[in-house]
Amino acid sequence: MSTVTTLTDLYPTRGTTEVSVPRQDPVVWGSPDAPGPIATADLQAYERDGFLSVDQLISDDEAAVCRRELERLVADPEIRADERSIVEPRSKEIRSVFEVHRLSPVFAALVRDERVVGRARQILGSDVYVHQSRINVKPGFGAGGFYWHSDFETWHAEDGLPNMRTVSVSIALTENYATNGGLMIMPGSHRTFLGCAGATPEDNYKKSLQMQDAGTPSDEALTAMASDYGIKLFTGKAGSATWFDCNAMHGSGDNITPFPRSNVFIVFNSVENTAVEPFAAPIRRPEFIGARDFTPVR
Repeated sequence: MSTVTTLTDLYPTRGTTEVSVPRQDPVVWGSPDAPGPIATADLQAYERDGFLSVDQLISDDEAAVCRRELERLVADPEIRADERSIVEPRSKEIRSVFEVHRLSPVFAALVRDERVVGRARQILGSDVYVHQSRINVKPGFGAGGFYWHSDFETWHAEDGLPNMRTVSVSIALTENYATNGGLMIMPGSHRTFLGCAGATPEDNYKKSLQMQDAGTPSDEALTAMASDYGIKLFTGKAGSATWFDCNAMHGSGDNITPFPRSNVFIVFNSVENTAVEPFAAPIRRPEFIGARDFTPVR
């Protein structure tokens, strides 16, 4: 007789009401004294705050190479026509290009760079694979922001990631000012999971990648979290980076300045936390958004 194993859903979401659940998983999965590029004090700060800023993860010259590659991809008509490109609803300009580590040898090399993947392994305590990669483009004069959300809420509900064993890195390819739509995070918010209200529509990703709807916290919940945790805005030169936990509440505003803000965004997931079926969606999202190739990064 065969045995059917049922995976417990530790983080219920997309039900009739909004729910708040204490985090059930570690933040840093690796040993605190394990060797790696992150100093012990910085690893402790990451565990406490849910993020870690690095003033210069890659050099100015390397950032310039990545920036030219971003510009090449955005200008390519074939890339624009590809389903992996997301177009800004108002300006009709490219907002994001997904799976860039498969589209570009420049970004593939960046993913494999030990300064990048080594930090992910150190935080997650295992080999890792790329759950998602993309370039985000925020040209000046009106590029839209990304509303407040926890990435894990979406990746759990729609991609089937069981546990909070995932880390993201946002690497600035242009200077991030306080005024051009930079990343904002609520420090410490990663310790509480906010399950959002409302069922997931089929093919929700087609709408949500342009403008978030399902999986969006209520104003009341966001107000309470901001009151408890505060809000940190990240600035920095091209080549700077922010690592942040998958459950950190974060977002970014519109860019109405003349100064563009572009970054490359890489999501590393533990090979011990591979995706199953979605926990709160009728179908899986496409693999260019939520990978089903769990090959470790080497």
